[in-house]
Amino acid sequence: MRATDYTFEVCLQSPEDALEAQRGGAQRLELCAALVEGGITPSLASIQQCRDLVDIDIMVMIRPRGGDFLYSERELEVMHRDIEHCVRIGVTGVVFGVLDEVGNVALPQVQSLVATAGGLQKTFHRAFDVARDPWEALEQLVEVGMDRILTSGQAGTVPEGIALIRELVAKAGNRIGILPGCGITPANVVDVLQGTGATEFHATAFEQLISPMQYRNESVYMGIPGLPEYERQVTSALEVRRFLDAIRGMNPYGTATNA
Repeated sequence: MRATDYTFEVCLQSPEDALEAQRGGAQRLELCAALVEGGITPSLASIQQCRDLVDIDIMVMIRPRGGDFLYSERELEVMHRDIEHCVRIGVTGVVFGVLDEVGNVALPQVQSLVATAGGLQKTFHRAFDVARDPWEALEQLVEVGMDRILTSGQAGTVPEGIALIRELVAKAGNRIGILPGCGITPANVVDVLQGTGATEFHATAFEQLISPMQYRNESVYMGIPGLPEYERQVTSALEVRRFLDAIRGMNPYGTATNA
């Protein structure tokens, strides 16, 4: 395995982010809104503009709200319609996950969403990390035709869940991709790839952007009280390159070098 064989999927929130990720050398994007809630479906205009601006693969988050992954019939209908829009726009794929009330993969609903997605790539997102039985979920997702699973190894972060991810990669074989995501940084990405055997990974590549607003009312919150209103995280090409530079420091056998 050569370092160039690894795929970096950058998780981001806007067309500007998408351009920066492409400039930095990312191979694939996951486009979301409201990452503060773990990511929900972005606007149609954002999806279309990303498709117009970049040439790399775009995966679109299909999640109608934050919180759990037990959805009503109306929420599921929204997910179907959002996927239909993605098919028409012509993105690479969609990212979704549905569980039932006892923590199993909601097979009928997932099968129906897979059918709506048709030829698009399909990633089951980190709903997998709160599923009751990861091994049963893995086999079910293979059976229904998902292409990959985004997971932190049912732990808070990938470094904490690395042992389970390694076992999932081995069990999955060539049947479904295992995409480690959550808590991966330029400092630990080599350890993650070595420790899991995964050939792709998912991370944000953010820097803080301070607002140029000169007039500020610091007592008013438009979002969650306590979060900064005049600074935000945006994707940085330089930060993307930090991940890729770390990977390029691996030798052809996938281990770190001293270079």
